[in-house]
Amino acid sequence: MKILVVGLGLIGGSFCKALKKYTYHTVVGCDLNHDIENAALRDVALDEVFDGNYQGYDLIIAALFPEGTERFFSEHAAEISKNTLITDVCGIKGAFSERMKKIAESNGLRYVGIHPMAGKEFGGYYNSTADLFVKANFIVAPFEDSREEDTELLKKLAGEVGAGKIVVTTPENHDKMIAYTSQLAHIVSSAYVKSPELGLECGFSGGSFQDMTRIATMNEKMWTDLFMQNKENLQYELDMLIKNLMKYSDALKSSDAETMRALIAEGRELKEENLRHRVGQPN
Repeated sequence: MKILVVGLGLIGGSFCKALKKYTYHTVVGCDLNHDIENAALRDVALDEVFDGNYQGYDLIIAALFPEGTERFFSEHAAEISKNTLITDVCGIKGAFSERMKKIAESNGLRYVGIHPMAGKEFGGYYNSTADLFVKANFIVAPFEDSREEDTELLKKLAGEVGAGKIVVTTPENHDKMIAYTSQLAHIVSSAYVKSPELGLECGFSGGSFQDMTRIATMNEKMWTDLFMQNKENLQYELDMLIKNLMKYSDALKSSDAETMRALIAEGRELKEENLRHRVGQPN
């Protein structure tokens, strides 16, 4: 296939590097920063830099923020060869995917969204790697009337770049699950580092502190967009977390060791059951 990757940040750059390392696809890339394009050429992450002609591609991957993805395809869909498959890597689907589908169909294109569940503490092309997606979960989110061959093509592509568990689900279910597994965790990390003890932690912290704070360095522009576009699902999960946290707080306030033990035991048992369920499954 001839593939165009739009946006050479962490995800886009990693896609290019993975495609060049693990496949024989022709990889073309573009970025607003021409120094990044030149760096990708030097790294042999691209076969060529995009020349402005959108004709002749089998697949176009937009590795941009949701707002940028929508704007890009709104502005350029009419220039793309008819019947081309377009996709995005955004961490939001739902209503966003509905709008993307409308843009695609009104211009004779096909659209199915994807979401590779991979990332790093810091973004940008210079942190990208060919192995970012190896063993990572990878979500493909077609609509009921999407072409089965498009879903299969994207599943195959996910496997080619090293994905572990490949999940096919609806855009709506994607957003429901991601609110819990990803977005809530980012809010917790962001809130956790706001303790006045943060600046005094050196020498007192271990792995649990690093686990809790790693993703607090998230990009506020992108994550605000993701949170707001999934606010109903995320609000539900946040309210549920607050409700559960208050149980621990109440047990401390009342010096109720029995309730505290029960709460901790309940959490342990739920996690143990989760681990038993995941035996033999990647991530």
